[in-house]
Order: sequence, then structure tokens, then C-alpha cells
Amino acid sequence: MSEDAILADDAGTDRQFVNALARGLEILRCFQPGKPYLTNAELSRQTGFPKPTVTRLTYTLKKLGYLGYSETIGKYMLAPGVLGLGYSMLANLDLRSLARPSMEQLAEYSRVSVSIGVRDRLNMIYVETCRSSARVTLRLDIGSRIPIATTSMGKALISGLPPDERAEIMDMIKMADKENWPRIQADLDQALDDYQNKGFCIAYGEWQSEIRAVGVPLVGVPGEKQMAFNCGGPAFLLSRDRLEKDLGPRLVELVRSVEQNLGRP
Repeated sequence: MSEDAILADDAGTDRQFVNALARGLEILRCFQPGKPYLTNAELSRQTGFPKPTVTRLTYTLKKLGYLGYSETIGKYMLAPGVLGLGYSMLANLDLRSLARPSMEQLAEYSRVSVSIGVRDRLNMIYVETCRSSARVTLRLDIGSRIPIATTSMGKALISGLPPDERAEIMDMIKMADKENWPRIQADLDQALDDYQNKGFCIAYGEWQSEIRAVGVPLVGVPGEKQMAFNCGGPAFLLSRDRLEKDLGPRLVELVRSVEQNLGRP
């Protein structure tokens, strides 16, 4: 069962849930890196919505300024209205300006990248990133989307949640990928153990074989959405020993400092 199907099933039992609004937002979510232009037929296939429904939704979103339409290629694309919403969200994240100086220092020291991500369903979306001046580093920008289950940032966020919220996300991951769930579960259990004993989680090629990273969740900060930090880069620069003994502890120190400055009790 896909993640969208799980959410749709849950929505069916919620009397406050507005299906029309949800469907419009699902249309917008279809436009991702690598999929900038989509037809109504493609949107219908991706969402499972009937094509007449999609046609009405794209017409409405275009009238509201959230979608544009190219007559030349006959496809829709995101319009500036969506950018305005995203920019407003980023501009109101005090965390970014507060954390950036320390992130830049750690990025330059580590010669890799340091980033902040926020949870979006079963993904993490970058809301800030600092690269070192080294020529070889990760090229993930603000807005990049990475999986929650197999990355250090995602594993850290899950590990830092209260048990009931953690269990809910674990159930969603299981339903979305039943075939690989035993392996994913074992890795997430190890991540939780690492977090409880070391304060950070490690991704050693579970997402992409050539990438290594450590992750630390932001916890106990009133008003902040579920977020986590990571420090990662190419495998040849980051041995397990360096991640565990050097960069992991440094990232923990960075995040704890940010939490204190944001007013963590």
C-alpha cells in the first residue's frame, strides 16, 4: 500500500477532513525535481484521481496562481504562488539564521555538508544547507527531498520522537514497503540504540552506497516542527570511525547549542 493510500484510508474516517482541499494539495505534490511538467493524464495516473476531477483541480489551481500552463508543450508546472508559500515558511524559521554560523564552521571543518531537514510524510525536506569550500561535496539544495527511513537525518528524527509518534511513523514505513520492512526495522532499531547511547544516528550507505552521514534530531523546542540536522558527504571522506568519534559528537554539540538558544527547557 502506498503512503498516499494509507493517508486516504485514514481520511475516510475523519469527518473534519476536506477531500477537495486534500486532492488539490495532492496535485501540487506531484510536481517534484525531475517532474517539473505534467499533463492532466499524468497527474491522474500519479494520484489515482479520475481525469475529469484532475481537470477541474488543475483549472482551479491555475486560476489561483499555484499552477501555470505551457501551451507549447501542453503541460502544467508549478507557479509563483507555490514559491510564495514556501518562502514564507522558510522566512519564519528563526532556526535557520540562528544555526547557520555554526553549520558553516562544521561544514568547513568536516569538508562536507551540514543541513537541516523537516519531516514531510515519509521524507525529509532540506530547509537549510551549508557546504564546505571543498570541490567534492553533496549537491543537495534547499527543497531537496530524501527518505526518512534510510538516511541519518530521517533516522535521527524518528529516534528523537516520543514512543507513540515513533510507532506511528514506523507503521507507515512498514505499510509503504512491506517487502523490505524486516531490514528497515532492524536498521531503525539500531539507530534508536545509537541515539540513546551516543546522541546521534549513522547512515552508512543505506540510502545511497556512496554517501555517509550522521544525524541528530532537534528535540524539546516549543513551537518547532519535527526537524533534524545531518553532516554528510562522499564515502571516501567519511570513515565510520570519523563519523562516530569526531563528526557525530560535534553535530550533537551544535544541535544542543541551537536548542538552548531557541529556548529548550
